[in-house]
Amino acid sequence: MLLDPQRLGRASFGNAIGALIGIPPLETKSAQGEGQQAKSKKRHPMRARRTTGDRLREALLKLSGHCATCVKHEEKAWSSITFSGTRHEVTLRFDGAEAVANGEELMELLPEHEFSIPGQLVADATIREVDHHFGMNERLEITAVLLLLEES
Repeated sequence: MLLDPQRLGRASFGNAIGALIGIPPLETKSAQGEGQQAKSKKRHPMRARRTTGDRLREALLKLSGHCATCVKHEEKAWSSITFSGTRHEVTLRFDGAEAVANGEELMELLPEHEFSIPGQLVADATIREVDHHFGMNERLEITAVLLLLEES
């Protein structure tokens, strides 16, 4: 087998010689290709996909007038013979008199509120616990339990 370096090019010739003596071929990359790859990664970063829990927390914070802080959120899978979904226990804290007023309004609205969470139906929304501190630093903590069913 004759190898013509003029016809094969330098990288191909080196790889062909390497193959004859048992050396694996070298991988070559252009500097321009690496730069383009780096630029494309910067322009299109991967975003974390929002979960059902993220959407529920967002809906609760919106319902509270964005005056609450989510202190705790626990999510457990739930299913029966005919339905499947998740049970969410969310604790929200309201600091200050104005925020506490919004928290009290949330407690009134929550059981009848129509949530719009894609692919989910809120079957039950209740307030499980309320902790209200009065005084100069008025604070309200609400623990809500929501049962979400998967729409199918």
